Amino acid sequence: MPLEDTYNFVFKVVLIGESGVGKSNLLSRFTKNEFNHDSRTTIGVEFSTRTVQLDSATIKAQIWDTAGLERYRAITSAYYRGAVGALLVYDIAKQLTYESVEGWLKELYDHADPNIVVMLVGNKSDLTSLRSVPVTEAKEFAEKKSLLFMETSALESTNVEAAFNSVLAEIHKRVSGKQVTRGSFSAGALSPQAPVPRVNQEEKRACC
Repeated sequence: MPLEDTYNFVFKVVLIGESGVGKSNLLSRFTKNEFNHDSRTTIGVEFSTRTVQLDSATIKAQIWDTAGLERYRAITSAYYRGAVGALLVYDIAKQLTYESVEGWLKELYDHADPNIVVMLVGNKSDLTSLRSVPVTEAKEFAEKKSLLFMETSALESTNVEAAFNSVLAEIHKRVSGKQVTRGSFSAGALSPQAPVPRVNQEEKRACC
């Protein structure tokens, strides 16, 4: 049976952050190893899946992307429901996207499970000459807020695998180590062989 059809857990992970920081390209790089140079955004919610092997567990990651909705603040609690992990993304070359991180973090904690695993991601690390957010500053903020932290480049495929796999590994660690009870995270997200909605990975879905 193909790896995509056999798994022990399904973990829903959401991508959040300002428009234009590269969330959609992080999604496509991780799930399809593709990068789209076209910067146009679509309105709706989309998700793709990828199955990964972490130690002895096979995990199906269901990655959700806001697909432009952040521009209109149209994201609702339905987007966050059932999420056990989040990548909070900013652009290292755009200070304003970093300054909005705290607001996004508050919204996440207002709507998602309090035990959600969050990684702060400084994307577009390839733009070193345009950097406006120092690594040390972002890392200190992440440590202060008890977040994981990593810089990535979807364009160059730098640390994309590592970022997603680190979040998935931390979720799995909390579950297997019983730091999180079954009821703490969404049962659907953590149940072995939990069903995944039968939606084409390329399909855009109207929000909520």
